[in-house]
Amino acid sequence: MSGRGCALTLLLLDAARAVEARVEGALAEEGMSLAKLGALRHLALAEEPLTLTQLAERHCCGRSNVTALIDRLEADGYVARMIDPNDRRNVRAALTAAGRTAYARANAILAEHERAIDERLGQAPRAELARGLQTMREG
Repeated sequence: MSGRGCALTLLLLDAARAVEARVEGALAEEGMSLAKLGALRHLALAEEPLTLTQLAERHCCGRSNVTALIDRLEADGYVARMIDPNDRRNVRAALTAAGRTAYARANAILAEHERAIDERLGQAPRAELARGLQTMREG
C-alpha cells in the first residue's frame, strides 16, 4: 500500500475521533453519551418497548453491556424496565417522558454539530463527503 493510502486512512480515523470527542463532550454537559443516545434512539424508534436482547441486537453490543447501559438510563430516569406481558421471563425497556426529552435535547446537540460541519465544509463538499462515507460503510 502506498504512503498516500495510509495517510488517508489515518486522516479519516483522526477526523472521526475528533468529531466523536467533540460530540461526546457536548453530550456529557447534558449527562448524556453516544452510547446512551444510541439506546434512547432505538427505544424511541421502536413501536413498543424492546427486550434487552432486541436492544443489544439493534445497538450491536452484548447483552451484558446493554444491561449496564439500561441500568444507567434507568438511574437517570430515562428508561423504565417492565415485565414482558407475553413472557414473564423477559424484561423490556420502555422510554419515559424524561427519556424522550433527553433524546430530543441530545438530537439538538447533534444538529448543532451538523450545522458546524456544514459551515466548515459547505453544502456541495458535505454532500460529497456523506456519499463517500455511506459507500465506505456499506462495504
